[in-house]
Amino acid sequence: QVQLVESGGGLVQAGGSLRLSCATSGSIFSINAMGWYRQAPGKQRELVAVIVDGGSSNYADSVKGRFTISRDAKSTAYLQMNNLKPEDTAVYYCNIVTPTGWGTNWGQGTQVTVSS
Repeated sequence: QVQLVESGGGLVQAGGSLRLSCATSGSIFSINAMGWYRQAPGKQRELVAVIVDGGSSNYADSVKGRFTISRDAKSTAYLQMNNLKPEDTAVYYCNIVTPTGWGTNWGQGTQVTVSS
């Protein structure tokens, strides 16, 4: 099984920045993509950014131009979040895509709170 550990969240004022990290470990044979999701209170979990093997990335419209996803050779994913807004407040989770699809294991997430 794959273990995912997110970190880097915190409390920040609107307009500020945070950098999230997601470390992976366990039985990983192939990672085709890595993604960051978020879940705000009372809302469904949503995909905000994904990076595929080869480096191309996609973003939700709500974060485009403000968030940047990256990944290093050790399959650690990062999410650089700039110009944060109160509506970005959520628990952020990462996940991976293998040849069988999105993983079913989730980490504990990391809380991001943006004050106005």
